[in-house]
Amino acid sequence: MRTVEVICSAELDDAVRAAWDRLAAAGLPSLARNTHPTNRPHLTLAAVDEFPPGAEHRLAGLFDAALPVPVTLDRIVVLDGSAPLVWLVRPTPALTALHAAAWDVLAHATGHRPWHAPGAWVPHLSLALRFRNADLRLARAVAGGQRPMGAFVAARSYDGTDRSVTPLIHQQR
Repeated sequence: MRTVEVICSAELDDAVRAAWDRLAAAGLPSLARNTHPTNRPHLTLAAVDEFPPGAEHRLAGLFDAALPVPVTLDRIVVLDGSAPLVWLVRPTPALTALHAAAWDVLAHATGHRPWHAPGAWVPHLSLALRFRNADLRLARAVAGGQRPMGAFVAARSYDGTDRSVTPLIHQQR
């Protein structure tokens, strides 16, 4: 599987990692416990089995033109009641357009993950996996009620086969 992800600015990354740390310190599930070097706060725009020919180059051009995209985080929720604990990202017109453009680049890819499709996609930054809805009130209190602001400033692709990342940007920021 290959993903298309946008990466947080330093201040947004710091806010999410701080929430990860507070959750872990409270004994709750947290992505702070994932020590793999590719683990970092990110927003997934799409996931497919394989990229079609030329997709990486086209995606890099798209991100070169569109980033940075300012964002504000919203409330903390558990998706589907017993799944990831996430910090919702307010979907701005610029973010929604970037998401749709990434899907256009991947139109001929195989194995699209339907939960990332336009109309179904819930933009979010993950805080913990396999989280119980019963712990949501405590998680909100621990993670904090703030609404951090920042931007998505870079893009990458994660390869689930070898757990590697590939930058999806031509210009250095």
